[in-house]
Order: sequence, then C-alpha cells, then structure tokens
Amino acid sequence: MNVTTMMVESLARLVRPGGAWHADAFAQYASGHGMFFEDGKIEQTSSFGAGGIGVRALVEDHAVFSHAPGVSSRAAQQGLRDLEELLGLPFPSPGVFQDSLLVDPIELEASPSWDFARDVDQDLRRVSSAVRQVSLSFRTSLSSVKIFRSDGKMAEERRPYTTFSLSVVVGKDATLQTGSETRALRVPSKIFLEGFDPRAMGHSALERALIMLDAPPCPAGPMPVILAGEAGGTMIHEACGHGLEADIVQKDFSVYRDALDSMVSTPCVTLVDDPTLPDLYGSYAVDDEGTASQRTILVDQGMLRRYLTDLQSARRGGLPLSGNGRRESYRHLPIPRMSNTYVMPGTTPLEDMLAQAERGLFVRRLGGGEVDPTSGDFVFAVTEGYLVEKGRVGSPVRGATLTGNGPEVLRRILAVGSSLHMDPGSCGKNGQGVPVTDGQPTLLLESLVVGGSDSSHA
Repeated sequence: MNVTTMMVESLARLVRPGGAWHADAFAQYASGHGMFFEDGKIEQTSSFGAGGIGVRALVEDHAVFSHAPGVSSRAAQQGLRDLEELLGLPFPSPGVFQDSLLVDPIELEASPSWDFARDVDQDLRRVSSAVRQVSLSFRTSLSSVKIFRSDGKMAEERRPYTTFSLSVVVGKDATLQTGSETRALRVPSKIFLEGFDPRAMGHSALERALIMLDAPPCPAGPMPVILAGEAGGTMIHEACGHGLEADIVQKDFSVYRDALDSMVSTPCVTLVDDPTLPDLYGSYAVDDEGTASQRTILVDQGMLRRYLTDLQSARRGGLPLSGNGRRESYRHLPIPRMSNTYVMPGTTPLEDMLAQAERGLFVRRLGGGEVDPTSGDFVFAVTEGYLVEKGRVGSPVRGATLTGNGPEVLRRILAVGSSLHMDPGSCGKNGQGVPVTDGQPTLLLESLVVGGSDSSHA
C-alpha cells in the first residue's frame, strides 16, 4: 500500500473513532541560502535544509496537533501516534508505511555571483560622498509541501522564493537618513535575475535618502493625505486587513464583526485578496490545508462582502471557504492569513487629487509602525513625504508620522488612482510569519493626523 493511501486511511480513523470532524497531515521540506553584503565585503552567508510533518485533528471547536521532524514514513508514524495519544485512542496506527519520503527531495539553485554587490557599493559611493553605509542581501529558498486529508483529498506544491533588499545610509553632520529598496517574488533565482537591475535599485534608494537628508521638519496637525501607490498598501494591510480575518472576527477582536453586507468604506473602494496572481510573493496554488486558492472580494464598492477563512473559522461561522489557511511551517497550526491584498485601481488622476487636497501631505513611502488590531488605531512613520501646497507637490519634509484608525481611513478615502503598485513583505500573526504582497493605487484621504517636529503650520 502506498504512502498516500496509508496516510488517508490513518487520518480517516482519527475522524471516525477519534471523534474529529476533520484531520490532515502537512509534510514539508524546505531549503535555502542567503548572503549579506555590507560596505564592500561579504559579512555573512547562511544555508538551511529541514523538514517535518504536522498532524492535526479538528474536534468540535478546537484543534489537536502534533508535529515531528523528518519527512520519512517513520516521522509520519510518530506524528500520527502522538495525535492518537492526545485523542485518547486505545490503538496504534495500523501497519508500517513504505520507507519513502512524503515529499520528494528538492534541489536549490545557486546564488548569483556577488560581483554585482561590490559594483553597486562602489557606484553609490562615487555618486555621493554622503554615503555612510551600503547593505545588500540576497536570499533564495524552495519549500515543497504535501497535504493529506481525511476526506481523501491530497494536494502538493513547490514554492520557490527569492528576495533582494538594499539599504543606503547617508549622513550630514549628526543627521542620518536611510533609503531602501526590496524586490521579492515567488520564483526561482534564475527567473528572478532576469531583468534584475540592482544598480537602478541602489540609485533609487540613494536619491530618496539624499532628498530626506536635506528636508526640513514636517508640519504637524490634521490635514489631507495623498498616499502614493509606492506607499505599498501597508496601512490597508495592517490597519484594515487583519480585521477581516475570520478568526479575529470570531474572537470579537475586530471592528468588522457583524458588518457583513454593510458599508464600511466609501463607494470608490474595492478591496481584494488574491493568491492566484502569478509570481507574487504571497501567491500559492493551494493553501496549507489543501484548499485551492481563489480570488476573494472583501469589500465591493464600499460594502463588506467576505471574510478570509480557513476550515475551522468557515465551519464555526457558517462562512464560505476562501482558501486562506496558512502556516509558517509544519510546526505551526494553519490560521486565516492574507495573501496578495490590494485596493483595486480607480480612475482619478493625481492632478485632480492634488487640486482637491489643496494643502496637505503627499506620502510616497511608508516605514514601520504600530497597530492595535482590536481597534484598528495606528501610527506609521513616513520615510518619504512632500508637502502639498496650492494643489501641487511641494518641498520634501522629514520626520512625519501618520496617526489614525483603519476603519475610519476606509471611510475617508475620497478618490482612487488608476496605477496599481504592489510591494512584498512578511506578515506576522500569532508568532507566525508568512510571505505576502500589499498593493494600492494612489489614494486621497480626507484627513489624517500628521505628526512632525514643526508645529508652526499646524
């Protein structure tokens, strides 16, 4: 009997005698390597390769879970026996699986030559004597997963990821500013490097840092804010997106509880989560429960239509299954997570937004911030911002922050631009990190509280 048949039969026994309504096994083997380059030399290299299996039974409204290292038949048996013991089953798993891997061995492509990193470092220092530090990193990995389910379904997928990031620190007297660029895709390194231009990325980061280095302090106070597409959808993801994940809604931690089919935004906003988009960092063909990925319209022309669900939250709330059950690794339980989440493009030109704002802040890049997931209150740092003066983009300003509330932001979006920009990232929740992409066109917000060190114009 082959591994798939044995796994499905063993999982089915967890459902029948074990009293679970669903059981699954998630086998994973991942390997990768990376290099970190700083100030003209390689500072660190790393590599890894590890795998394991996580076995889960869903009993009423809770999960019983065990995991074991290794992807051999022995590891599978160990995970199943541990779970049976937790469920109080009086008998061991039947038989012994044939001695073969649950996940096929995988080969990882080599990293590119690091000559380009030295070239970028030298080039940036030639451009400006203000450069204090240049840091670059390149990481590539490949995760192979196979999901077995008690209902007889089986799914598998190979997930390659490649990431390049660059940061430039510039200084003048005691003032320092940093510019950064990141490119991350769900593709092998060979494909990633096609059309890859690290020198152009370095020049963009340097230009941004130099602009902010000489910028005056930002005025403080409430004002209209225009978020460029390059701001990356971070605010929408952090301040709004997590509140649409069904487990958070069902724990009564979300302001969007009981809000289905009600207006939560202005009619110009349509918010989508779509893991089916090719090559994006948050994309996948099947989620980590074996559910096929699908495009989910969360907010449709201002009206809340769907939450993001996994098997457990969908059953608990009588909700449609969206295919968003994701986990960091075989050691973790799947939970509802965003994938590629973005605001759909509109039709308003930037010139019209500037004219409508008259005076405010144009934000090209956002940095880190803090978000209260229960209320949606947030504070984000602006890493590249410009005053809007008399309906035009004016002088750059530094030290700005944006303070507001996620649900309130949705209700204050007055216009949506036509050009969609997507940015990759890693999203953390419940101690788990997963790759995601956030996106938005240019957005005009009626008003946000802008923090700054210059209050003379407030």
